Amino acid sequence: MKCTKCNEKAVYQGLGQNFCKNHFLNYFENKVFRTIKRYDLFDQNDNVCVATSGGKDSLAVLYMTMLYGKKYDIKFFALAIDEGIAGYRDNTLDDLRTFCEKYNIELHIVSFKERFGDTLDNIRDKAQNKKPCTVCGILRRTALNRAARELQATKLATGHNLDDESQSYMMNLFLGNMSHNAALGPITGLNLNDKFIPRVKPLYFMLEKETKLFALLKNFKVSFHECPNINQSFRAVVRDELNMIESKLPGAKNGIVNAFLEILPMLKQYYKNNRPFKICIKCGDPSANDICNACKLEEELIR
Repeated sequence: MKCTKCNEKAVYQGLGQNFCKNHFLNYFENKVFRTIKRYDLFDQNDNVCVATSGGKDSLAVLYMTMLYGKKYDIKFFALAIDEGIAGYRDNTLDDLRTFCEKYNIELHIVSFKERFGDTLDNIRDKAQNKKPCTVCGILRRTALNRAARELQATKLATGHNLDDESQSYMMNLFLGNMSHNAALGPITGLNLNDKFIPRVKPLYFMLEKETKLFALLKNFKVSFHECPNINQSFRAVVRDELNMIESKLPGAKNGIVNAFLEILPMLKQYYKNNRPFKICIKCGDPSANDICNACKLEEELIR
């Protein structure tokens, strides 16, 4: 298999074109830059907080934010959440520290123990009727938003890729949560609120296998092991089914996301008008209900 641009040995086969190492790296970086510019994810007044764990996607988005920030003089820093997953998160945080030291990137780490009084491993044992990913997702989103706000970030960049977005969209369809889909997209959220840091997704149009290859070709020190709790999640079921469909119909994930983007403006407008944000009466964070899910979990599981 040869690169369609230079006839060198290809390392990646895409839809209609193959890439050697150099042309793949160029393809990846150019596509991410185009996404940032097309959707105005960053501007020169921003102080971008990059949510990172030390995994392949988060290191890729941190690296690309660094490149973009240096080129256009945009401030940025890295933020990691230590959920307290024994034998997993410690290893990825070690990789993250190595990465940030190498590239001289400011890094902040906050923990579930510090923020919520206990580790995810202990919280999971108490939550007999809740899946670990449900608990983790609620608390992690809250910790990221609060810490980014305290650090005076104006944007919160995440490593969500095309696989993640297609999975989230289909999960919400299956569960009848179309209002949740309205909050997806390259820039998440429905309403502006000074307590909610807008989340942006520079890797929005990159496949997961592309971010993995990018991390390998850039020689990032990274483990490709998944979180030990992932197989208990509904996301894992949807992921496996979409991977099967993609293997039979290459480009299916891209088709799902592009079709979703066609209806996204209408979804945002409808739910913005019909389901305005409330403010949690306990913590003051934006919430869909009088008490946010994080405060409900703290009451039920932690305090």
